[in-house]
Amino acid sequence: MHLLIANVLLGRFSTHVLPSDPMTMIAFISIIVILLVTAMLITRMKRWTWLWKEWITTVDPKRIGVMYLIVSMLMLIRGGSDAILLRAQQLTGVGAASGIMPTATFQQIFSAHGTIMIFFVAMGFLFGIVNLVVPIQIGARDVAFPVMNAASFWLFFAGMAIVNASLGIGFFSAAGWLSYPPLSELRFSPGVGVDYWIWSLQIAGIGSLLSGINFVVTILRMRCPGMTLMRMPMFVWSVLCSMTLVMFAFPILTVTLALLFLDRSLGTHFFTISGGGNMMMYVNLIWAWGHPEVYILVMPGFGIFSEVVATFSRKPLFGYTSMVAA
Repeated sequence: MHLLIANVLLGRFSTHVLPSDPMTMIAFISIIVILLVTAMLITRMKRWTWLWKEWITTVDPKRIGVMYLIVSMLMLIRGGSDAILLRAQQLTGVGAASGIMPTATFQQIFSAHGTIMIFFVAMGFLFGIVNLVVPIQIGARDVAFPVMNAASFWLFFAGMAIVNASLGIGFFSAAGWLSYPPLSELRFSPGVGVDYWIWSLQIAGIGSLLSGINFVVTILRMRCPGMTLMRMPMFVWSVLCSMTLVMFAFPILTVTLALLFLDRSLGTHFFTISGGGNMMMYVNLIWAWGHPEVYILVMPGFGIFSEVVATFSRKPLFGYTSMVAA
């Protein structure tokens, strides 16, 4: 009975999932030291109550936007460090030389870099800017669902924490940042890395979906009097289109990750060829999310360019109606 409970709670966790190579151990210990020093400084300055009331429990979209940007900046440092390590390995691992890291570590860093830059840097910056700017541009005092907005951020934060926890307990996925089967199936990735990847993206993706719903409702229902749809700033239009794509694309990601998890945990065969599944179904599903994701990230950028160029050239935006239609 005790073994059954332990298996349910811990799954494939064991002492073998603790870090063994020096590079991973140094990275994890560095994170722990930074967190401890930060906690000591907050305690010394007696700011825990202030931090709890003003930031952790806030539903103010401006503060939530700032927290999104802070987390994204930290993840940019992490993702940038991964990129430097990848280049260093390519530089030193020439010919018979093994480079600065083993092959398994390189594969994990490669997968982590892509995952972190897309899900926890680009998406974080997007939602941070949207929280800061959209309510001001449409003349709203808040978003439509303030508590859901805060929950979205903390789901994003939880996904980020799970990704980084794999440095010290377990291993990151070595199946690439999209985890194509059969490499991500249990037969070829028997460790906990892909499980970390699935749950971090699943949790953060649900937060993104809630944010998408929130901002579509906010833009459609909370504009100030007199601001019709064709009087909205171009950035708001770009966010409305982007968040609409979030509403349609992220449920596909949620289902795809759930099917992969069922293959790995319950022995189903949605994507395993040997069991009658089809790995190309995973590719089709993941890119049914992935292709809209490109426009989810780039359209607000187009909106920013349109606003900045029109403002600093002191001229109205040329072709407003056609740009909205496009």
